[in-house]
Amino acid sequence: MQKVRVSIFYVPGSRAMAHFLYIFGKTLIDDLNMIGLPLIWIIFIGFTLLSWLVSSQLQSRFKKYSKIPTANGMTGRDVVEKMLRDNGVQGVKIGSVEGQLTDHYNPANKTINLSHEVYYGANVPAAAVAAHECGHALQHAQAYSMLQLRSALVPVVSFASHWVQWILLAGILLVDTFPNLLLIGIALFAMTTLFSIITLPVEIDASHRALAWLRNSGITTYESQESAKDALKWAAYTYVIAALSSLATLLYYIMIYLFLSRKNLRN
Repeated sequence: MQKVRVSIFYVPGSRAMAHFLYIFGKTLIDDLNMIGLPLIWIIFIGFTLLSWLVSSQLQSRFKKYSKIPTANGMTGRDVVEKMLRDNGVQGVKIGSVEGQLTDHYNPANKTINLSHEVYYGANVPAAAVAAHECGHALQHAQAYSMLQLRSALVPVVSFASHWVQWILLAGILLVDTFPNLLLIGIALFAMTTLFSIITLPVEIDASHRALAWLRNSGITTYESQESAKDALKWAAYTYVIAALSSLATLLYYIMIYLFLSRKNLRN
């Protein structure tokens, strides 16, 4: 999957989110008893469970399909080299990175980075992931509009992901004296949500490119093509969960802002 190294979602389980929820709950439990802790914990626990289920299924699928070899014994690196060559794309480097499912394309330096399992793997999921990352390189070479928009948002999202949780917290605590601060925090968080939504078509398009090329090039057979499709489908679900989690959290902050605004008007 194309990977941008910024933390754009407050993924359940993160230390920053847990700290934020603790302070938030301690401070506002009285004022936001109806929409505060109960709702945020529903979001928190619900998306934690969904994320865990999808992650478990993804790892299970990759483990199962890794026993299926590619038709011609090509490794992930071989797949990338051939796919780039077949599409006439030059100047893209291929590297290997540590970790599991850490594969990503970096448009800044035109580098496809594959995890060791994918880089050296000569099996269907390795070929599928490698072709998917190569799909991002093709998007970049062909100026795919959604990828360009996503890349343009990276600087904003990098800034927002670093400061937004503290701006939101300060905005809630200082809502009586500086109500616009909370609105600024919501606007920043909205940018990260937009980023996560734009990521979806980028990832889906890369998978479509990968599957079409794998089938047409003969690297997958009719049977193994379905396995490659299933593996990429579950990988895409991780982005869907992240986008839904971000959207739900954004709506939650908007509810807080509306609630506090009405409270201040009554006072």
